[in-house]
Amino acid sequence: MTSAEKEKSSTGLCRPPLSPAAGPGRAMKVLLLVGLGALFFAYYWDDNFDPASLQGARVLLTGASVGVGEELAYHYARLGSHLVLTAHTEALLQKALGSAPAPSGLRFLLRPVTRSRHLQVNFLSYVQLTSLALPSLTDSKGSLVVVSSLLGRVPTSFSSPYSAAKFALDSFFGSLRRELDVQDVNVAITMCVLGLQDRASAAEGVRGVTRAKAAPGPKAALAVIRGSATRASGVFYPWRFHLLCLLRGWMPQPRAWFIRQELNITTPAAA
Repeated sequence: MTSAEKEKSSTGLCRPPLSPAAGPGRAMKVLLLVGLGALFFAYYWDDNFDPASLQGARVLLTGASVGVGEELAYHYARLGSHLVLTAHTEALLQKALGSAPAPSGLRFLLRPVTRSRHLQVNFLSYVQLTSLALPSLTDSKGSLVVVSSLLGRVPTSFSSPYSAAKFALDSFFGSLRRELDVQDVNVAITMCVLGLQDRASAAEGVRGVTRAKAAPGPKAALAVIRGSATRASGVFYPWRFHLLCLLRGWMPQPRAWFIRQELNITTPAAA
């Protein structure tokens, strides 16, 4: 071997070129590791939630008679907050409220999203109520909390109208957050991404269709309260939903596989 060949071999010029897919594949692994690290950090991060900060807080809570809205009412009442509730069942409201005094202002506005037959009503009602409450929230530097669904971030089968409403909510309040930010308006917007709740009517509606287990309603409500009290931009309960939302943009094929595993359906055999 000549000296030139030895030098060429020692410098690695004879090595085969790297595969074109090596770069994107390595980048995907790095992104996945970074995402998992961020989730681990977020899961164990202390949010500095102080229950005493909600003592005397003024809260307007809609949809408070069933599901996570009912659990939110119970939690806020126990924490000593001043509540204004809207719902269809007066008995449940009285159970949650007791003798709570009427508020003189507004610090929190929570909008749990409930099922509706009309997409327009399911979306526009939140826009209208937010428009009415925003001046009071601006004066009190309060918080706007929207209790939505995983279907507002990750679409799944057999839920087209429902998912459309949730995506509209996420887009509207995301844009509103940016508008308030550029205007230096100190109103926090917390988007809460929740799954099935064990006391929600939605759990009965999908029974036998999905394998997903319903989460405890009281724990989901407490996660919403912690996020609103600390003015977090987003709340995910269970926390693994955060990973699923990240997978939506990074790896669509694995995301589709995860969604299919949640469905209790079988593919008909070919004739």
